[in-house]
Amino acid sequence: MSLKFALCNEVLQPLSFAQQCKLAADLGYDGLEVAPFTLAADPMTLTDADAAAFRKTAADHGLAIFGLHWLLVAPTGLSIVDADDKVRGRTMDVMERLCELCKLLGGSYLVHGSPKQRSVPPGSTGSEAWDRARECLATAAFTARECGVTYCIEPLAQRETDLLNTVADAARMVREVDNPAFKTMIDCSAAGLAETEEVHALMSKWMPQDVIGHVQVNDPNRRGPGQGELDFGPIVRTLLQMHDLGYFPGIVAVEPFDYVPDGPGSAARAIGYLRGIVSGLRHRV
Repeated sequence: MSLKFALCNEVLQPLSFAQQCKLAADLGYDGLEVAPFTLAADPMTLTDADAAAFRKTAADHGLAIFGLHWLLVAPTGLSIVDADDKVRGRTMDVMERLCELCKLLGGSYLVHGSPKQRSVPPGSTGSEAWDRARECLATAAFTARECGVTYCIEPLAQRETDLLNTVADAARMVREVDNPAFKTMIDCSAAGLAETEEVHALMSKWMPQDVIGHVQVNDPNRRGPGQGELDFGPIVRTLLQMHDLGYFPGIVAVEPFDYVPDGPGSAARAIGYLRGIVSGLRHRV
């Protein structure tokens, strides 16, 4: 078996969704990881029929929509840690609907990063924020299980948020929520900044523990894989090994933030670099 590569679709904005699909397919990606705010200014206005249409557009170009990320960018005013029960209630409603939309789009996972919507608010303690976050994430996990998708909380470096910074932090949350539809994931850029272990070693440690549901590849410099100092050879080798052992689903999403020379150029370089590594590793076996 081999890996499947998704492109995070915001990389190709402002192209239309159909144009994003065509370009991603032409570059050699297997699918897209979709940011809901790219489909509608308020993703909560998307109907079931809208989701089906986006899924068909991707399929018409030979692509799958593998999952969703950047979940709480829109609508505004969301938070999983706010002291106001109404704010958290509204946020949970959005999280649950996104699980439904993920299923309708054909996806199998959601990545919950959204650092601003989970950072400890003024007047609250870290423990209070943790408990509120757990309540929201447990609600999302229940709906995710009903929808047959996996909801993943993303560890992010401290420069982005002060809650859930390491895989160990996130694994603790996974165990407290205690729902098979709730896991964490590894973002290579964040891991490269926040963890003491090398990224591939982190994968070897945590993937056999059944807490890792997804991986995003990017460099700690926020560019695409192959455009910084992080060596993705050991990372890809570990992902292949973990996938072959059944510890990793096998979908890898390319998620740069700094597009060099531009979005399409960054996407093209990343897929060529990654597929080159996979080909080299497979030919050594």
